[in-house]
Amino acid sequence: MGKRVGLEVSLACSEAVRLANADVVAAYPITPQTHIVEHLSELVADGHLDAEFVPVESEHSAMAACIGSSASGARSFTATSSQGLALMHELLFIASGLRLPVVMTVANRALSAPISIWNDHSDVMMERDVAWIQYFCENGQEVMDLTLAAFKIAEDRRVMLPVMVNLDGFNLSHVIEPIEIPDTEEARAFLPPYDPPYRLDPNDPMTMGSVGVPEVYTEHRRQIQDALVGSLPVIKEHWAGFAKQFGRAYHTVETYKTEGAQTILVTMGSISETAMSAIDELKADGEKVGLLRLRLWRPFPEEDFLKAIAGAKRLVVLDRALSYGGAGGPVATELRALLYGRPKAPQVTSYVGGLGGRDVTRDDFKIMATRAADQTEAGAHYTFYGVRED
Repeated sequence: MGKRVGLEVSLACSEAVRLANADVVAAYPITPQTHIVEHLSELVADGHLDAEFVPVESEHSAMAACIGSSASGARSFTATSSQGLALMHELLFIASGLRLPVVMTVANRALSAPISIWNDHSDVMMERDVAWIQYFCENGQEVMDLTLAAFKIAEDRRVMLPVMVNLDGFNLSHVIEPIEIPDTEEARAFLPPYDPPYRLDPNDPMTMGSVGVPEVYTEHRRQIQDALVGSLPVIKEHWAGFAKQFGRAYHTVETYKTEGAQTILVTMGSISETAMSAIDELKADGEKVGLLRLRLWRPFPEEDFLKAIAGAKRLVVLDRALSYGGAGGPVATELRALLYGRPKAPQVTSYVGGLGGRDVTRDDFKIMATRAADQTEAGAHYTFYGVRED
């Protein structure tokens, strides 16, 4: 049986990596993810995790180290945030293109300039097309569970793709919560040792990442797309297996009081729990509202999403990132594309808010839902929410 303790969420992530028995941890500090790799260094130094801890000189090097170690058959992990994720950008395509099951935690943080160490989703939305599996956690228990599950998903031979586990910086990463830590034996039963289908080995030479001439490049990228889309049933399978073993279930999309709802709020990450409180108050006032939390971002769970919103007249999407010069928030833009041309599709009202760590409260969510129902801002591509006019 696992034990329940009060634990900082960043440390819960580190403990999940320990339970996964990672072989290599490549580490470079950047706020607000630093506590994750700091604790992992302690676990390695104290003998609680038998891994190679590689303190590198940059986030770019951290991903390079993970690519090399994963290619040699080692279970590999790193973590980063914001500008660090941006510095890794060119290498993220290599990890997925080589089908390497690296797991990375991103403590989501705003991008510079101006310098901001606070939370929004600008960093990860910049990376939505790097062919990594990507999902979002709402609380500390989910960080613990979904980090452990990430290794099993990534290493499944039907997948063999890297996984990015997102958690909100500070709002979640530095919060202390009651968290159930599985026993080591339970974790090892769920996640067996990594058995790579191929590896770089001087005794059995092979080539990875050779030149992709025009005659093969398109076919290779199609294979990556097919693998990413094809990972969806495998993700569901392993989340179901986790639920069977540990009693905690996770789904690609999760709804809250959406029965009979005409207006559905759409959120991602820890802010979803604030939105739940707003839904409770709106329901008490007789409003026909509900909440959809989008957990899996890539591959996008189209069928699950469409099923979850069936019957709704409008979606109110809060993006904590802006597609500059485009049509607003990236999530809302994607949902509009998904719904375009479908009969009886709900209207999508897009809000961009919570940038750079600005609070989004229960009252804010109530205002968004009310304005959408009143058609106040429904015609706009998007609305900046919470802008100071003084």
